[in-house]
Amino acid sequence: MLFRYKRSIIMKAVRIHAYGGADVLKYEDAPMPEFGPDDVLIKVTATSINPIDWKVRSGHARDRMPIVFPFILGWDVAGTVEEAGALVTSFKKGDKVFSRNDISRNGAYAEYVAVRASEVAYAPKSISLQHAAGIPLAGMTAWAGLFEQGSLRAGQSVLIHGASGGVGTFAVQLAKLAGAHVIATTSAKNVDLVRSLGADEVIDYKAEDFSKKLKDIDLVFDSIGGETQKRSWGIIKKGGILVSTVGADPKEAEANAVKAKSFMLNSNGARLQQMAGLVDEGKLKVIIEKEFPLTEIQAAHELSEGGHSVGKIIVTV
Repeated sequence: MLFRYKRSIIMKAVRIHAYGGADVLKYEDAPMPEFGPDDVLIKVTATSINPIDWKVRSGHARDRMPIVFPFILGWDVAGTVEEAGALVTSFKKGDKVFSRNDISRNGAYAEYVAVRASEVAYAPKSISLQHAAGIPLAGMTAWAGLFEQGSLRAGQSVLIHGASGGVGTFAVQLAKLAGAHVIATTSAKNVDLVRSLGADEVIDYKAEDFSKKLKDIDLVFDSIGGETQKRSWGIIKKGGILVSTVGADPKEAEANAVKAKSFMLNSNGARLQQMAGLVDEGKLKVIIEKEFPLTEIQAAHELSEGGHSVGKIIVTV
């Protein structure tokens, strides 16, 4: 049974009361979150913007993710444990932590958020909590897409679309760490950045048609869809895999004798702890486009929705 945190009853948060544009994001007073015996209550230092945020806000994701208004978005969090539930033994008040919190619950556009302890990890020690907030959703999506869905192994080739985006910047680094031959698509202005992250080949998608340049790729990691995905099927080796975060066409996969996999991320504190270790070892870094205060959340959404941001957009609380 859930119980309400008693030390305060009101916090500041950004909530939506209806679907719509960025103007439906309202900075206002909201009740403190409820948390259960297996939850931790986190005092939020920062969150970040992910495409799912504005897809939910606009109503585009309502079929697969129904919500009850008013609702708090934001599914990355870094901060400090304020209180641990009665069954939680791994975290205590004052611990610096981060998480990709459950998207079915109210999120981290707030001063406090309640998160299941199993979804929480100790934050990396070598970077700020603000930068740590950029890791969870994008980083674990990259990991899951490459290794859990794509079964990527050392020596294989992988093509990563949207390599300068939030997911893409992590995917390039993780694939290189795994010993893969990494090919990436991005725009001309981001070619040097993507190469610096470990890509062996970088294709300016505006200047070159990757589908005429590549063949026999083991894995395509697609976070773009549309025409980009259509042109990807023909470059995958027979029996290879296309993994997509935006949906993959099984008929196209069958026609090209390859596998198609789509997935939604499950929160995983243990996996996130592995990523924190890679950060502290200097093997994984967070690329930051811009930081906004929570009071300017509308501008942060507009920047993300424009589709040209590099790495992560951080929102400080």
